[in-house]
Amino acid sequence: MRPSYLPPNALDPRRTALRRMKIGAAALLVAMICGFITSHLMGGQGMWAWVRAFCEAATVGALADWFAVVALFRHPLGLPIPHTAIIPENKERIADNLATFVRDHFLEPETLLEKLKVFDPAGRLGLWLSEPAQARQLSEAARQVAVQVLDLLDESAVRKVIQEFVTTTLQRWDAGRTAGDIFGLLTRDGRHQRLLDQALQRLATYLDSEEVKQRASDLLLKHARKEWPRVVGAVGLVSSTDVMADKLADKLARALVNELHDILAQPDHPVRRDYEAWVSDYIERLGTDPDVAAQVEALKQRIIANPQVQDYVQNLWTEIHAALRRDLAAPESRLCRHLEKALLAMGRKLAQEPTLREAINNHVLSGAQRLTETLRSGVTEHISRTVKNWDERHLVDELELSIGRDLQYIRYNGTLVGGLIGVLLHGIVLLLNP
Repeated sequence: MRPSYLPPNALDPRRTALRRMKIGAAALLVAMICGFITSHLMGGQGMWAWVRAFCEAATVGALADWFAVVALFRHPLGLPIPHTAIIPENKERIADNLATFVRDHFLEPETLLEKLKVFDPAGRLGLWLSEPAQARQLSEAARQVAVQVLDLLDESAVRKVIQEFVTTTLQRWDAGRTAGDIFGLLTRDGRHQRLLDQALQRLATYLDSEEVKQRASDLLLKHARKEWPRVVGAVGLVSSTDVMADKLADKLARALVNELHDILAQPDHPVRRDYEAWVSDYIERLGTDPDVAAQVEALKQRIIANPQVQDYVQNLWTEIHAALRRDLAAPESRLCRHLEKALLAMGRKLAQEPTLREAINNHVLSGAQRLTETLRSGVTEHISRTVKNWDERHLVDELELSIGRDLQYIRYNGTLVGGLIGVLLHGIVLLLNP
C-alpha cells in the first residue's frame, strides 16, 4: 500500500529520477565548495591556484543556476524575493496564455481545414474500405458490438417501448382517409372493373355447375311444398314435381349466367354504372362522411384492443431479438456479410467517383468548420478555467516532475562551465601579470 504521508504521485518514477539529479547537483556543489576551501588552506599557490579558481567560479555558477531553477517553482529558501516563484505567482496569466496558444495554433479553423483538405478523408476511407480484409474486420467488429448491445438491452423496457410506439402510432392513424386512398389507388385505371369481371366470371362458373343447380332445385321444391302443398300435390298428379323443379332451376341458372355474360360483355351495362357510382361514392365518403369515418375508427379501436393483437405486439421484440441473436451469433452471419458487401461497395464507389469524394469531403470540411467554431471559445475557456483551478502546489509539482530533471542539467552545466570560465580568467590574469 502507498504510505499515507506521501503525495498522490510519490511513487512516480519521474520523482525518483528528479531526486537523484538533485542529489547529484547538490553533491557537485558541495565538492566545489570543499575544493575551494582546501585550495585556500593549501595556500592557493601553484597548482592550488588553478584549483581555487576553478572551484570558486564553479561554486558561483552552481549557486546562480540553483537560484534560477528554484525561482521558477518556489521562493528560494522560503524568502519572498521579488520575481521568484514565477510559475505559481503567474498561474492565471499562464492559464490565459496557454488557452490562447491552443486556440490560435490548434483550433484555428483555416489551419484545420487546410490539413483536412490535404488529408482527403473520403479518399482515404474509400481506399481503406476497398480492402476486403478491412471491410470484414469492420463488419466483424460491428457484429460483436451488436451482440453485446442485444445482451445488455432490458427486454421488458424494449417491449414496453414497442407496444407504446405501435399503439400510439395506430391511435394517430387516420384509418378512414388511408382506406379511401387505398381504394382510390385500387380503382385507378379501371382496376375495380377488372375485379368485378373476375367476380362475375367466378359466379357464372359457380351457377353453371350441376351441383348448384341440384341444390337450387331441391330448395325450390322444398319451398313450394311448404308454401303451396295442395298446388304441388295437384301438379304431382299430372307431372313429376322433381323434374319440373330441375327444369326451373336450370332455366334460372341459365338466365343468371346469360345476364352475367351480358354484364361482362357490355362496358356500359347498368350494373357496371351502378357499381362504379357506388364505389366512387364510398371512396368519397371514407374521406368526408363523419359517420363512415366513425365506423372505420370504431373498427380500428376494436383491432387495437384485441388481446391477440396486444399479445402479438408484446411478443414482437422477443421474435426480433431471437432472430437477430441467432444470426449475429453465427460466424457466417448474414447481416454481417451484407454489411461487409455494403462496405466494400461503398469503398469502391468512393475510390472510383471523384465527385462523390469531393461531396463527402465538402460535408466533412463544413462540419469540421462548424464544430471548430463551436468548440473554439468553449475549449479555450475550459483550458483557462481548469489551469486556474489547479492547486498551486499540484501545478508546481507536476511541472517540476515533467521538466525538472532537464532543469537539473542546467545546474550541472553551470557548475562545470563556471569552473572552466574561472580557470580561463585565472589564466588571463597570469598572462597579463607575468
